[in-house]
Order: sequence, then C-alpha cells, then structure tokens
Amino acid sequence: MKTIALMGAGGKIGCRIADRLRDTPHRMHYVEVGEAGRENLRKRGLETTPQDQALGDADFVILAVPDRLIERISAEILPDLRSGAMVVCLDPAAPCAGKVKMRRDVRYIVTHPCHPPVFSDETDPEAQRDFYGGIKAKQNVVCALLQGTEDDYARGEALVREMFAPVMKVHRVTVEQMAILEPALVETTSQTCIQTIREALDEAIRRGVPAEAARDFLLGHINIQLAIFFGEVDVRFSDGAIKAMERARSQIFQPDWKKVFEPDSVRETLEAITTP
Repeated sequence: MKTIALMGAGGKIGCRIADRLRDTPHRMHYVEVGEAGRENLRKRGLETTPQDQALGDADFVILAVPDRLIERISAEILPDLRSGAMVVCLDPAAPCAGKVKMRRDVRYIVTHPCHPPVFSDETDPEAQRDFYGGIKAKQNVVCALLQGTEDDYARGEALVREMFAPVMKVHRVTVEQMAILEPALVETTSQTCIQTIREALDEAIRRGVPAEAARDFLLGHINIQLAIFFGEVDVRFSDGAIKAMERARSQIFQPDWKKVFEPDSVRETLEAITTP
C-alpha cells in the first residue's frame, strides 16, 4: 500500500483518477482548493485533505492541475515533499518547457494516456462508448522518467497502470519524444485537421445537404479511410479519390506544414500552453 496525494482531485482528470484509485489498497489524500472541485468530490463521497498534511507522508504526488499552474504549484509543494517521493506529471508540456520545479532527492515521472484506439476488439457497449478511457475501454499509455532510477521508473509505471486502467501497453519514451506526440502530433496537427473536417461537414450542410445524410456519409468514409491509411485493410483508394486528394493538398495545406514538428515550434507551443 502506498500513500498518494492527488492534487486537483476535483477537476476533470482529477476525478477520473480519483474514481480509479479509490478502490485500490492505497491510502488516498484528495487535495482540492476550488469549491466546484470540492463539490465534485463530495458527490463521490470523498473528503479533501489539507495540502501540507497530504504531502508530508506521500509516496506519490499526482499533479492533476492545469499546465499553466504547474510551475507555481510544483514550486509551492517542493518544501513539503519527503525525500524519495515521486511527483507524477500528467502532460509533457511543463516538464519539457523546464517549468517543473525539482529537488534532487525527489523522483519525477511524466505520463499521458493514449486513449482507447479507434481500431479495437471491444464488444461491451459501455466500453465502445468509453471514448476517453479509464472506465471500461482498454487503452495504451506513454510514460517517461524525468528524474530517478530504473527502480523508480518501475514503481511509477505500476502506479500509471492503476491510474489509467484497464491498460494494454505502457510505451516508454523520453519527455522530448512525448512533447512531439503532444502537442505536435495530436493537438497541433491531428486535432486541427479534425476540426477542419468538422467545419467541412458544416459547410456541406450549409450548402443544402441534409445534416443526417452528410454526417452518416462522412463518418462512414472516415472509417474506411482510417483503415486504409493505417494498414488495417489491404485496400487502395480509387484513382478518382487519389486525384481528388492530390489536387486538394495544395489548397488545404501549406507546403511547409511539417515545421510544426521542429524543436523551436514545439517550444513556442509549450511556452504558450504553460504560461498563465
């Protein structure tokens, strides 16, 4: 049994982790300063613990707080951490931007869920509708050791598997690689493209296509398009579809769009994310 202090326990991700860890053998301290967050915990039958009391004997301190607050909060908790405690960061932005305040005798690990994959073997209807993960659907996770030993990484990964259960694989990466994954890959690139797809759906509807028909047509095509691009089926696009795609690339994308992966661009995004 470990003692765990969950900072920001009443927030969105904090509540998800609280729901997962409350039934484990661990001794939990729920730290929450906001009244809305405290109410979220009360609805779950969970009581908060004063921060200084929660930190004093904690084996793990999970920072389930906004990126822009990590620098201040990590500095604030530093004096109260016991030697050998592990701080768990839930996003690479602040660690990669150098905004996590650290002590030499404290261990630090960074993790983030991959969320349930589009292609899965889930048959339970509840699992199929668990898009975020951590309830019924299996998911993968990425994890990076920021400071500590291999033994520290092992105990950190064990907690991560409990936090995001049910977990299939934990991919070990570096903090810098995690920052390429998020924000560069999934927020800067993928999320922006998907927003554009949604806007395209709205435009088709605005031009007179019945909304239900347009949505069904788009989501069905996205399904097979993802399967083709990611090698789930041995099928190729039609010649007409390829011509339409090649013609559209120059209209929709800038030729140098991959510069979002350049270190300077990633650092600028991290700075924006972590600055209050």
